[in-house]
Amino acid sequence: MTIALGCLSVNAQKIDPEVKAESEPLRQLGNNEIRLNVAYSIAGFPEVNYERFLEDNMGLGIAAAISLEKAEDMANRWNIMPYYRLYFGNKKASGFFIEGNMTVWGQRQIGEYYTWDTLTYNITSYDKSFVNFGMGAALGVKLLARNGFIGEVYAGGGRLFGNREAAISKDYSISATAGYFRLGICIGKRF
Repeated sequence: MTIALGCLSVNAQKIDPEVKAESEPLRQLGNNEIRLNVAYSIAGFPEVNYERFLEDNMGLGIAAAISLEKAEDMANRWNIMPYYRLYFGNKKASGFFIEGNMTVWGQRQIGEYYTWDTLTYNITSYDKSFVNFGMGAALGVKLLARNGFIGEVYAGGGRLFGNREAAISKDYSISATAGYFRLGICIGKRF
């Protein structure tokens, strides 16, 4: 009798491989993720992203970028962008996603303009800064490795609102950009 019960308990310990694969967390390691946008970093405008997963298929994040390049003509100087993502993959917060974002975007325009005054040629320099608010969307794909490393590609854009025009003189004014691109090739780690 004891041997029969022992055999049943050993048999009860055996787990179906399919059930084990579905219940295994695939080392998804938590609800936080930090990423570096390699594409923007190469362009001299490195962007760091932090994302917190609210559910298995949605997350809130924030991206921050600052220019490392010297401002010439029109330059994007900095950017802070909160975003919300909805994921459609089988793994936790991975696969195809859609994103809604908002941004606070700082730009700086440096340049010169030329005027003729009767017989005089005048050169006037200007240096104007713009800070605008914007809203946009993006589409992308996130790939999750078993060890928690991720790769991500996305593209999108948005519209900037607010004062985008500055008067330099009574006859001359400059304008900031009206929109922004959201592009990324990112690598990161989930923890």
